[in-house]
Amino acid sequence: MKVLVTGGAGYIGSHVVRQLGEAGHDIVVFDNLSTGYRWAVTCGELVVGDLADEVAVAELFGQHRFEAVLHFAANIVVPESVENPLKYYSNNTRNTLNLLKAVEQHQIPYMVFSSTAAVYGMPEETVLTEDLPLAPINPYGASKMMSERMIMDLAAASSLNYVILRYFNVAGANPEGLLGQATPEATHLIKVACECVTGKRDGMSVFGTDYDTRDGTCIRDYIHVEDLAKAHVMALDYMANGGESRVLNCGYGRGFTVREVIDVVKRKSGNDFPVKETGRRAGDPAALMADNSRIKKVLGWQPDYDDLDTIVGTALAWEKIWQEKQGWHSPSND
Repeated sequence: MKVLVTGGAGYIGSHVVRQLGEAGHDIVVFDNLSTGYRWAVTCGELVVGDLADEVAVAELFGQHRFEAVLHFAANIVVPESVENPLKYYSNNTRNTLNLLKAVEQHQIPYMVFSSTAAVYGMPEETVLTEDLPLAPINPYGASKMMSERMIMDLAAASSLNYVILRYFNVAGANPEGLLGQATPEATHLIKVACECVTGKRDGMSVFGTDYDTRDGTCIRDYIHVEDLAKAHVMALDYMANGGESRVLNCGYGRGFTVREVIDVVKRKSGNDFPVKETGRRAGDPAALMADNSRIKKVLGWQPDYDDLDTIVGTALAWEKIWQEKQGWHSPSND
């Protein structure tokens, strides 16, 4: 297919672009490079532009006959969304509307949307199904929920088919070291811990040690980025073969505590680093894991990297490569 990938120069988008290329798709990446990188686009054509620019979006769709759109472009930092909500409603929600206008005008048949478990808010359940009511507790989750609704409503009024993928905690990197998370000032636990290993950070904090979990810290479901990328490629194939619109969780269905993750990073790296225990952050549920039975049934998806040691190992290997790409070295290595 001729496929448009918005945000395809970013962490998750770049892994999906690579797998789409390997599957033989013709790819155009549209990215403003605010958090993405030219080098991360390993397949297809990169067009630098912003979804806020409706003229640029119209030109893009006028120049190419897209058969599918995969939409990743978004801001994703929860605390920032609380401090600057309009940034998130502008970039995540309004820009999705701009994209959907072009999708409608050009009658694009297929769309895969990058969503998040943040749309669920703080449910009483710890293993979440796609049928739970949506009750986001921050602007990031709300901006994604609103985008989901727009896609669903457009599909109901047109011939658009969609697969909405709700990510849990994405981590890891391409096992060959070709791609990985290079987001500036990243907030993801495994990325932060890996930066502590390289010496880029002096240490890290654990937010809350009094949760009702096996060691008092939050439990999360970590999915390897390559398994997540595979779900996008399979979603495209599913729709091309006549599959109906679906919402699917992306996770492994089991979780690890913050302490367990940090212990694995220390063990795999052979490095110790300071960890400060501090109070809870507002809005952090004790445990969140995906019920992934639907994605397995609908897409036939099975993970290849469902192992925390593997996830951490690829993340550590990438972190060292990324520091070398930047020409940055730990003081201990000087």
